[in-house]
Amino acid sequence: MTRSRPAAGGGRLVLVPPERLERWLDNAAGRHGAFADVVADADGVTVTCVDDAVLRLDPPLGWDGPGPTPLARLGAAARSRHRVAVLLVRRGRWAVGVFEGGDLVVSKVDARLVQGRTAAGGWSQQRFARRRGNQTDAVVDHAVETAVRVLGPHVATCVGLATGGDRGLVDEVLADRRLTGLAALRRLEPVEVGEPTKAVLLSTPGSFRAVRVHVVDPHGPGD
Repeated sequence: MTRSRPAAGGGRLVLVPPERLERWLDNAAGRHGAFADVVADADGVTVTCVDDAVLRLDPPLGWDGPGPTPLARLGAAARSRHRVAVLLVRRGRWAVGVFEGGDLVVSKVDARLVQGRTAAGGWSQQRFARRRGNQTDAVVDHAVETAVRVLGPHVATCVGLATGGDRGLVDEVLADRRLTGLAALRRLEPVEVGEPTKAVLLSTPGSFRAVRVHVVDPHGPGD
């Protein structure tokens, strides 16, 4: 599904699945007129339309695909079946997986109890806070072990790591020295997720594989 949201500095950021990019560009040409100028650089492609709208396209994993034009090359690169590792962590639940293109190769989803907050005060609250902290530490420890066991054997074949959930907990997991190689792959934008369930894990390619298109339309709010 194509998703759109306001972009920092103006315009809109549109996340376009690689398989829909060609149709999306056709629709953009219908809205904005012919592409008057197409300029490629090391990171992506900038398109200026005849109505002065500007489309900046950035594939998440770089681009060097075959094709007769920059946009065809970018589309081919975006559709490549790269291997990407995924690490999602929130308090009480974590999920890891390896995807080849949009297909799940291996995964593990697990959970551990973390007590909710309490309104109690005094010593009771302090004991609760220590217990909750210990439970959170245990979640990190278990998530580390899961990542080492499930993702570790695939690190050498992955070109990127997508993370999501509680950034602080993700940072703690990746701080383990056994995951140094995995942490080095962390160059993708974080994915926005709720609880790390299997269904949520399966939905992540829609975010980390999407071509990011920044649309600046001087005549309207954008696509």
